Amino acid sequence: MTQEKWGQLRQRLLKTVGQNNFTTWIEPLEFQQLEDGIATFNVPTNFMGNYVSQNFADLILHELRHENATVNRLNFTVAANKSEKPRTMPAKPAAAPAKVAPSSALNTAPLDRRFTFDSFVVGKPNELAHAAAKRVAEGGPVTFNPLFLYGGVGLGKTHLMHAIAWELQQSRPDLSVLYLSAEQFMYRFVQALRDRKMMDFKEIFRNVDVLMVDDVQFIAGKDSTQEEFFHTFNALVDQNRQIIISADRAPGEIKDLEDRVKSRLQCGLVVDLHPTDYELRLGILQSKVEQQSRNYPGLTIAPGVLEFLAHRISTNVRVLEGALTRLFAFASLVGREIDMDLTQDCLADVLRASERKITIEEIQRRVSEHYNIRLSDMIGPKRLRSYARPRQIAMYLSKHMTSRSLPEIGRRFGGRDHTTVMHGVRRIEELKVQDGQIAEDLELLRRALEA
Repeated sequence: MTQEKWGQLRQRLLKTVGQNNFTTWIEPLEFQQLEDGIATFNVPTNFMGNYVSQNFADLILHELRHENATVNRLNFTVAANKSEKPRTMPAKPAAAPAKVAPSSALNTAPLDRRFTFDSFVVGKPNELAHAAAKRVAEGGPVTFNPLFLYGGVGLGKTHLMHAIAWELQQSRPDLSVLYLSAEQFMYRFVQALRDRKMMDFKEIFRNVDVLMVDDVQFIAGKDSTQEEFFHTFNALVDQNRQIIISADRAPGEIKDLEDRVKSRLQCGLVVDLHPTDYELRLGILQSKVEQQSRNYPGLTIAPGVLEFLAHRISTNVRVLEGALTRLFAFASLVGREIDMDLTQDCLADVLRASERKITIEEIQRRVSEHYNIRLSDMIGPKRLRSYARPRQIAMYLSKHMTSRSLPEIGRRFGGRDHTTVMHGVRRIEELKVQDGQIAEDLELLRRALEA
């Protein structure tokens, strides 16, 4: 029995058992040897070996005998002699461990090879998220669980999730890491319900060392999926297994998410990836120029172009990177230097769409920095004047410099009622006439936000 024959045999099994069963149970099997009538296979977990033995052993034996192989029974061994799961993440081994379950065995979602820690540009808005992700990627004892990363579109959440998965695969191959989106989690849950294989679903998801779920806001409003996610979460936390979650907003702000799920998500480290600042955007562009220069040798970029792009395209890193890619491609086709004229001609639509949009979060940060107070105090419940006045100024600026409604502004200021926002706006309108310092502060803040 050769590996080539085992590959042919697997194709026949695929036709017999179907794609889903094949991907989950047959594909992870690694043929080891056939000796004394015993066919030995490596499996990722004891559970998988037991399940295949009970449900597919006769079929595999039949196909093996079809190849004229003298085989009487099957034997399944866990790769790297990995037995019972420890209750804590094991210490990093001194020697390189034997190969264990490949990511495909757990149906991990595809990882983008570009998204590594080396390619992640760190700046003030994302340095805490980056540091927390690096700590988790070390694979040591769990220190904060779960790690919850949240932020707007294109700020690096998925990049950090993929970077953690890549790092763990490289440095801790002894750990089973499962990365998938919340939508994929829901799909697998529904599929398990339909096929009446919930025990298989539970065993797979509750026997991983690291579970990573991207865009968890997508399970909001889906009661059955939230129920299963809740129990999976609890089972893993009880065993000190690491959980890493990402979303587009903080747990408490995800609409239609059950309170008990919100509570669990908030019990670990919750990290906000802030909108990028000018310095970070410029750093990202400089990093991407180095990559693009390898693809387009000989192309030059004029001074001031990167600074112009970093200033004008401020909302989304993906748009920023896409604009640079388009510039290099266009300049290569027309055989010109990337100067300011070419940039404005090539990116006219992007520049129009990326006109400066001021956010409530940006206003809050600017005001808290201006008055030298913590952001959490300004939006928190404290009513001291040293916090209340900056809070009212931030509400006033949010009302006049954004298109957000009063109720939404109130929610961004610690869940306050819209009448509180109205009172704060009226109070600042009165004070800016009476108090020259308030008027001066408002003008300075407005200029800084519009810069």
